[in-house]
Amino acid sequence: MNSEIVAAFTAGICLFFIAISFIIYISVKRQLLHIKDKSEKDISQLKLELVNEIKSSRQETLQFIQGSFKAMGDMVAGNQKESAEAQDMRLAQLNRQFNDMAMLNEQKLENIRKTMETRLAALQEENNKQLERMRNTVDEKLQKTLEDRISQSFKLVSERLEQVYKGLGEMQTLASGVGDLKKVLSNVKTRGILGEIQLGAILEQILSREQYEENIRTKSSGMERVEFAIKLPGDQDGVVYLPIDAKFPADAYTKLVEAYDSGSSCEIDEAAKELEKAIKKAAKDIHEKYVEPPATTDFAIMFLPFEGLYAEVVRRGLVETLQRDYKISIAGPTTMAALLNSLQMGFKTLAIQKHSSQVWDVLGAVKTEFDKFGKVLEATQQRINQANAELDKLIGTRTRSIQRKLRGITGLSELESTSILELESGNLIGYLNDEEEE
Repeated sequence: MNSEIVAAFTAGICLFFIAISFIIYISVKRQLLHIKDKSEKDISQLKLELVNEIKSSRQETLQFIQGSFKAMGDMVAGNQKESAEAQDMRLAQLNRQFNDMAMLNEQKLENIRKTMETRLAALQEENNKQLERMRNTVDEKLQKTLEDRISQSFKLVSERLEQVYKGLGEMQTLASGVGDLKKVLSNVKTRGILGEIQLGAILEQILSREQYEENIRTKSSGMERVEFAIKLPGDQDGVVYLPIDAKFPADAYTKLVEAYDSGSSCEIDEAAKELEKAIKKAAKDIHEKYVEPPATTDFAIMFLPFEGLYAEVVRRGLVETLQRDYKISIAGPTTMAALLNSLQMGFKTLAIQKHSSQVWDVLGAVKTEFDKFGKVLEATQQRINQANAELDKLIGTRTRSIQRKLRGITGLSELESTSILELESGNLIGYLNDEEEE
């Protein structure tokens, strides 16, 4: 029962508060609506008053501006009228002044024109005279210069023609020499002689004549003679020959050069194959004709007289092929000189080794003689020191003793003493000469 009363009381209180809240909400809403209506009315009234005020101000401003413009226009019109009158007066005055100045300038210009015409006429006349003199001078100088230049040109042309004639003569001589050289190179025998001469010159410059042989048989079974053979030391003071033969396949090399000039790859390949074939054939001939160990080395050297030919053989890779198949080494002029210099150094080293015992004996003999020479010098030094001591004794003690003995002797006059001393000196010199003759 009590709980129901409490619940009913609580529900009543809640309803009361809800009713109060609703009443407050309605009251507040009405007040807000009232305030809103009042604000809108006030705003409308303010707008209306503002519009009226703006209209009134605009009319007043417009009237003020119109009055100002009118007053300004009247003022400007008055000023313009006064300015126009003043300007007309000034323009009239300026026109008068300009007319006066124009007349004065015309007079001055007329005077200047007359003066200038006079001066120009005089100046033109003077210029004509000077130009005439200059023309005459220039003509004379041009004539002289032209004659000198023509003379020099003819002289120069004559000298050049003479040089051309000399050059043509030299070209003819050169062409004749080239023809002779072509004949030499076209002949197989002369080509071989050319390479042989070049190889011989290189050997002669680097090696001594005892270190190589010329046109020697290196094989006991054949009659072939190699052009050159270098003497190498063998067993028991024997000699082993290193054959060197010059080869120049000119035809194949010329075809290869012409193929390079033409630029045809087919011709280059064909000419290169022909050159390889010729080089291999020459290497085979050298190996078969001149190599016979132990009388010779087991290899020989093929000398190519031109660096271009040697470079082509090296570029084609024939060096390894010839060494492997035929035991033949390739050498051009430069490589041949380097090879011979290396051999020369080997020869010098070998000679030093062979004569080292003789050199040692000579050094021993020199040492012995030098010791004897030292003893002789020491004895000579002792004798020189002894002679110096005797001279000092003679100069000091003996001189003073002689002077003491001669104190009591009266001296002669200078003339008498001179005559006596010269006589005695002459007798003494004659006596010494007689002794030397005996």
